[in-house]
Amino acid sequence: MITPRRQPAEWSPHEAVWIGWPSAADLWGDDLGPARAEVEDFIRAILFPNANKPGPDERGERVNLLVRGAKARAAAEIMRARLPDTDVLSIHEAPMGDIWLRDTGPIFARTEGGSLVASAFRFNGWGGKYQLPDDDRIADIMAASAGVRLRRFDDFVGEGGALETDGEGTFITTRQCLLNKNRNPSLSEKEIEEVLAAALGAEKVIWLDEGLAGDHTDGHVDNLARFVAPGKVVCMRPNGDDDPNRSVLAAIEQRLRVAQDAKGRKLEIITVPSPGRVDIDGAPAAASHLNFYISNHALIMPCYGRLTGVNDAALEALEILEGHMDRGHLFAIDSSHLLTGGGSFHCISQQQPKI
Repeated sequence: MITPRRQPAEWSPHEAVWIGWPSAADLWGDDLGPARAEVEDFIRAILFPNANKPGPDERGERVNLLVRGAKARAAAEIMRARLPDTDVLSIHEAPMGDIWLRDTGPIFARTEGGSLVASAFRFNGWGGKYQLPDDDRIADIMAASAGVRLRRFDDFVGEGGALETDGEGTFITTRQCLLNKNRNPSLSEKEIEEVLAAALGAEKVIWLDEGLAGDHTDGHVDNLARFVAPGKVVCMRPNGDDDPNRSVLAAIEQRLRVAQDAKGRKLEIITVPSPGRVDIDGAPAAASHLNFYISNHALIMPCYGRLTGVNDAALEALEILEGHMDRGHLFAIDSSHLLTGGGSFHCISQQQPKI
């Protein structure tokens, strides 16, 4: 008999968070060092949300940093030495292709009895676009390191960034991603919902259509719509006449306003401004204020100041989120260099719930 399991909401207490450390110089090029600096800022916000009082009462969850190779480990050790408390960060070497653990790593869940387990889908490099050696092994490696039993669902191709949950059985995803012919060409919405029910306890799936322009993941939902409490969802509104996602964002808000969650509640919709048009190499990039991470004590939201300059939209988005989150600390941290790799803070992290 298969034990039922359910993925907790991200705001539920965490034992730890797994984060990918930029390691592959051939992939990151000139952005390697700056991307590492952004990851360090992210880690500090998680570990020491109150920078003026970095004591045990103000610590967030432990950080498990995944690195590949001796040079990457040496750089991570130098970073760890700069922390006010080095015991709260563990460095693990693993043969990962790249840092996007939200997609390549396991998704942690709980059984009805409260035990921690993990689920993993088949990973095919975001529809075959970026197939890197060993990325398909990371879920097994992380689960083993955490001492957690992993159940694989290899008949289904999917990634953690494609799924958003309220922890009460409601999930949001996109058709562009999970129904894409480069992932699950033979599966229907109903069949995918059955997989999500078995793997993560999904009772109701809200389907959005398209994702952001320039998103190599084919519409990951963690750039589009995020739960911040049961029944409460944040999405983005267009920012500027040249926002490349104007019609997409309007369609997402419209869909969410008529949706109900697994308990039959109509959703409360909060909108924040998008970053507007953010270009890399002359083309729109999938920049989003919603690729935030909710830690035990903080919400860490990405902004893109190096690419956009002073952006009042980021400050407005953070102020709006502050009014709807039960976190004592909120941060807007530049992730412009991480964006050159295709993602941001939520993409490189995977929370491990507290038992």
